[in-house]
Parts: sequence; C-alpha cells; structure tokens
Amino acid sequence: MMIYGATNNPLRSLIEEIRALAALGFDYLELCLDPPYCSPEVLRTQMVEIRSALNNEGLKLPVVHLPTFVWLADIYSSIREASLDEIFKALDVAVEFGAKKAVLHPGYLTGLMSFALDMGRYYAASSLSMILERSADLGIMLCLENMFPRAGHMYRPEEFAEVLSKNPGLMMTLDLGHANIRAPKDQALNFVKVAQGRIGHVHIGDNNGQEDEHLPVGAGKANLVAGLEAVKASGYDGTITLEIFSADRDYLSISLKKVKEIWKNI
Repeated sequence: MMIYGATNNPLRSLIEEIRALAALGFDYLELCLDPPYCSPEVLRTQMVEIRSALNNEGLKLPVVHLPTFVWLADIYSSIREASLDEIFKALDVAVEFGAKKAVLHPGYLTGLMSFALDMGRYYAASSLSMILERSADLGIMLCLENMFPRAGHMYRPEEFAEVLSKNPGLMMTLDLGHANIRAPKDQALNFVKVAQGRIGHVHIGDNNGQEDEHLPVGAGKANLVAGLEAVKASGYDGTITLEIFSADRDYLSISLKKVKEIWKNI
C-alpha cells in the first residue's frame, strides 16, 4: 500500500520537524541524517524524545536518507574512508530507529575526478560495495538514487542497468525530479524500464529542467504524471517521499494532495 512521506530539514530540530510534517498529513518521515541537528551523534542524545514524538504524532520512520555531503569517490583515500565511516554510523542509527530502507547518493565525480572518470567510478563502485554489504548485514534495503549531470555519473539509465546487474542486492531510489534535469523527456520512463522491478523507493520534486530546485508539484516542467504512471505500471506500491523545499510549507501540503490525486487517477 502506497504511503507518503517528507524529508526533515536537518537545520531544524527533528522533534519540531516531526510535529510539522505530521500536521500536514504525511504518513512517515524520511530522516535525513545530516548535521547539524540530525547527525547520529546528536540523534542518540534525543532517542527517547524522538521516539515519543513519532509515536504521539502517528508518524512512521521506514526510510532514512544517508549523509548527502560526503565524498565516497574522492581522490584522497582519507576523505573516502571518513565518508564511509559517516555512512556506517548513519546505518547503525537507522537500525536503532527501526528503518527498513536507506537512500544513498552515489559518490560524486567532481573536482579532480572529473578528469579521471575511470578512477572515480572505481572508487565509487568500491564504496558502494562496502555500503551494500553493511546494509545487508543490518537488514536494511539499500536504494541508490539517480542523480543529475553535475554529479558526474549515475544520471543515465544505462549506468543504473550496469550497477544493478553487478549488485544483486541493490535497489533503486527513482528521483523523478532528478530525471528531468538536462535530460530527455522520457528519462524517467527509461529508468523504470532498466530497473526491471527493482525500484525500492521514489522521490518527487519539481524543477524547470536545469537545476535541482525542489519546487512544489506543478510549479516546474517535470512530467510527474508520466513518471508516476510508469512507476505504478511497474507494480511498485511502497513509499513516496516528497522533497519540496519551499520555505512556505503550504506548498508541501498542496503537493501532497496533488500527488495523491495523480496516483489515484492513473
């Protein structure tokens, strides 16, 4: 059964975020495990209060978003190792919260790595393998997210076809907003095709096709209806997280209503 969630803002108190998202009618929180307020170290000091807030508000926590601003394919081994350590700490706290899915951004191929793509892909693949192994040991489904051209890789369907074939336990987070950035119009549909039933999670946010703007649904140019139609036709019926980052959260509430209506009518 499809359930609808939203991400917290790690620059705000998580307990306040839980109350705000529950008031907007969401089923669950996708916990972004980023500093300053949502690093594993900080969350462990508030475990009792957080669990109480989730329970009181009736908000589930089935999905976490592993740290975003880490460098899993960096040219410096020390930076890669530190980044992996942050991911592993995040996975450990995800288990403590009872999460069953974890979203992972692939290592970014930027800086010097943009001139050494083969090396960067090797490091990214090595990091992914270690994270996948740790996730499996913890009983968490790892869902690798499709990116956009500025990330350097993992924004084309054929790249996902390859990585999924090489990693049998890996699933995909299909980000319909990312699939609209500097991409062909049928990009989201092609991702669904190459996933071959291995979509484990979905992100939704709108944009104008150039940058990852996280606009309200309908405010940009992404064909979210076609994307959701392809997802539904694939048999997916799980978690959909809205990543709408407007300062006015009325737009998040409106987007939730729109997505529910789209899903119902396709």
